[in-house]
Amino acid sequence: MTMHSTPTKIETTIKPRITATNLLPNDSLQIGTHTLKSRLIVGTGKYASYELMSEALDVSGTDCVTIAVRRERLIDSEGKNLLDYLDTDRYTLLPNTAGCFTTEDAVRTARLGREILAGLENPGADWVKLEVLADKKTLLPDPVATIEATEQLVADGFQVLCYSTDDPIVARRLKEAGATSVMPAGSPIGSGQGVLNPNNIRICLEYLKEDDPDYPVIVDAGVGTASDVTFAMELGVDGVLLNTGVAHAGDVLGMARAMRHAMHAGRLAFQSGRIPRRLYATASSPEEGVIGARGQG
Repeated sequence: MTMHSTPTKIETTIKPRITATNLLPNDSLQIGTHTLKSRLIVGTGKYASYELMSEALDVSGTDCVTIAVRRERLIDSEGKNLLDYLDTDRYTLLPNTAGCFTTEDAVRTARLGREILAGLENPGADWVKLEVLADKKTLLPDPVATIEATEQLVADGFQVLCYSTDDPIVARRLKEAGATSVMPAGSPIGSGQGVLNPNNIRICLEYLKEDDPDYPVIVDAGVGTASDVTFAMELGVDGVLLNTGVAHAGDVLGMARAMRHAMHAGRLAFQSGRIPRRLYATASSPEEGVIGARGQG
């Protein structure tokens, strides 16, 4: 007679999945008097429609969006107002001076943005992302005009976030001028080239955070895909501002979601500390006590 034993029930314990969210439960970003839950700041331009823009912002997880406040940029060809598609109770709006090429124009536009957001009772009324561009081909900032505009806007009570080149000396001068945050470009606006000069970004971080480790440094411009966000965050910057990389992606919502995860991954990797780069291999398994190793017997 064949005896059939009862199978032993094996108890398994499933460990909860570890995610960037629960590893970084309160990784907020402080910029002046503003506290952001997400370190990803997303722009509102270049989308095929305001409806798609609204969905992308939601998927990205951002709680701060930047808008160009010049009137012709707020109203589209169909007469739709950008502000009608933004939940101003959910998002802190960061007005920017995109399209300005002189100190005077940038200061005037910043003040206009303050008036608009004050009317909406949005907390973003007291800050501005300052852009004073040098020319239309490169869209790189004019460093002299940017410093001048920073000084004027700071004197006028603004918290100024400065779009800058990745020049460490200019970055330091902007902070000395009173900038609340310096935002060096990874590469030219809309180029999708990612961070072209990581060593410059590292020096900017060194100069700006010396004796002031909480000073916010944000990479602004040039992000093309999720790996660019991760790489920027791994350098140690405090956040990333992007627009075109999402707005012009083949799958806008998919890329918005990818950027969200990339930001968390890069931040977590920076905090965890990468291994040093070595010229030669290093065995990942122990070399002592190996079966058949010389000297064992």
